[in-house]
Amino acid sequence: MLNNAPVQKLKHDGLTVEGYSRAAVQSYWRIPELKLGFDLGAHPWDFMGTPTWLISHCHLDHIAALPLYVARRRLMKMSPPKIYLPQSNMDAVRQMLNSFVKLDRGKMPCDLIGVSPGDEIELSRELIVNVHGTKHTVPSVGYIVSERRKKLKKEFLDFSGEEIKTLRSKGTEITTESRIPLIGFTGDTSPAGLDQNPEFYETKILITEMTFISPEHRKELIHKNGHMHLDDFIARQEKFNNEIIIAGHFSTRYSLHQSKKLVNQQLPGMLGGRLKLWI
Repeated sequence: MLNNAPVQKLKHDGLTVEGYSRAAVQSYWRIPELKLGFDLGAHPWDFMGTPTWLISHCHLDHIAALPLYVARRRLMKMSPPKIYLPQSNMDAVRQMLNSFVKLDRGKMPCDLIGVSPGDEIELSRELIVNVHGTKHTVPSVGYIVSERRKKLKKEFLDFSGEEIKTLRSKGTEITTESRIPLIGFTGDTSPAGLDQNPEFYETKILITEMTFISPEHRKELIHKNGHMHLDDFIARQEKFNNEIIIAGHFSTRYSLHQSKKLVNQQLPGMLGGRLKLWI
């Protein structure tokens, strides 16, 4: 495929996380097995086949490639994608796409869907997305993608197939639902985005931000600007029950070598090897 944007990759327990994130540059992630992605700050050509995108907020480094992505799918005669984004940004994003229709003289077919904290999105019979409020300088949300499973209730385990069929025909609820939180995505947020939504600490894979790591940077200003510091991870290290924590969105002030060195010094063992730095 055309290599037009950087992509890092991690595989864990049957799921693949692909993407790249750098503060004020571009952020984009996708989970190919789930056929969905998060944020569209740029758009690798290989991501074009992903039909559903969950946008955390509308800063340019997280949404600038939306018109490009929509136009590419139209040119390739693909079905219009579904784009979920904060409800308060719906009108402005529609206006943006309409402006490109005039400039590009091509349609921008897509299904824009506004979301608010507390919303639940049913992507399929198996996949559910819950929307959580995060804390940034503009309206922002995070997402938790869960696998929904249904199991036969214990009281019916010994029933025959015919008996189960009869119960169903009578409208008896014979199954119980369980949910496995697979992916948590916070987008840009201050620590409040985690603390006010402890569900993020329980997802199998957490994708979040660690924009600042240097001890000289003032945390009160970082938090006011809706971001997190390495010290915020240190203070909460016992809360992370995730199997994998991917930290991205590092400031361009830091090189890869500097970032790894500082984080390893402050978090020896990298949270038991679970913390992965994407820079």
